[in-house]
Amino acid sequence: MRADARRNRDHVLAVAGDVVSEQGVDVSMRDIARRADVGLATLLRHFPTREALLEALLHTSFHELTARAAELEASEAAEGALVAWVRQCVAWTTEYRGVTVLMAAAIEDPESALHVSCTTLRAAGARLLTRAQAAGLARADLDGDDLFALIAMLAWAGDQPALAPRADHLFAVLADAILTGTDGTRSRSAGDGK
Repeated sequence: MRADARRNRDHVLAVAGDVVSEQGVDVSMRDIARRADVGLATLLRHFPTREALLEALLHTSFHELTARAAELEASEAAEGALVAWVRQCVAWTTEYRGVTVLMAAAIEDPESALHVSCTTLRAAGARLLTRAQAAGLARADLDGDDLFALIAMLAWAGDQPALAPRADHLFAVLADAILTGTDGTRSRSAGDGK
């Protein structure tokens, strides 16, 4: 790719990140092109669909969250690793309103531009969950799909102005529901970020 084309692409992605943060993943390509001060044809040349644009925009974050799961798996106790990773995922998903709906659809659609990134991310979380379950620290009746759905639910709650102030409390409740700590304090303190 030529240097000027790379600069245009990077500029469009930067603007798209701002617009999607403000308006959510359903923003029109025309709005993104207008804000980036490029023609719609230029935008579509780089990103033929909104999903392709979102995949490019979200790819780095998906990769970072997947890598973070591996880091936590190697460096943290099973319970702490799972809670920390879920907290990071929830925090990230609230940056882009509607992204969890898009991700859930992409997991079910192998033709989606987001499918591979989303399934890889889900698998990373499933490994952390399985590790905690093997240690007897997480409910045995959950799987990676359940964990992904719980993250999506918390992200949705964080997107709702009336529920956002309760986000930390709801996260702690979720952590207590997932974890099976015998004294009931480990998951609460992990859920509070202490």
